[in-house]
Amino acid sequence: MLQCGSHIRIIGGACDLTIKLGVRIMQVLIDADGCPVVDITIELCRSCKDVEPIILCDTAHLIQRNGIKTITVSKGADSVDFKLVNLIKIGDVVITQDYGLAAMCLAKKARVLRQDGMEYTAKNIDGLLYARYENKKIRMAGGRIKGPSKRKQSDDEHFITKLREMLE
Repeated sequence: MLQCGSHIRIIGGACDLTIKLGVRIMQVLIDADGCPVVDITIELCRSCKDVEPIILCDTAHLIQRNGIKTITVSKGADSVDFKLVNLIKIGDVVITQDYGLAAMCLAKKARVLRQDGMEYTAKNIDGLLYARYENKKIRMAGGRIKGPSKRKQSDDEHFITKLREMLE
């Protein structure tokens, strides 16, 4: 355990925990592989008190930003997802477009936000996972599914609004 000014840093095990005199620092964990809102997220986190953004990526997508903690894991199926889930504490925020990861994060009592500003919740995650399952069945049978629409400025605006709300 290290004490530095008004912060105490507990070091050990799979993750570190920073506490500011009894107030836990909120983590915003970014599933950064293919994430278009990394910089927006970091900018919003920097404008807030007691919020630590953390970038997670694999060795195929080395993503780093000055002054921001980056955790890089070995390339592998869901390796970033499992590392991210192991870092979550109650009340943290996760940025991802992965429904499976979102479900695991919700189970650990994190708030989860998609890159267009839609919040994953206990009320919508089952329907999203079911739609993903049905789409996979169609693709496996040789069918085609329409992909996501092109990213718009309004997606960034919705994301910013929702993330600000979560950080307050």
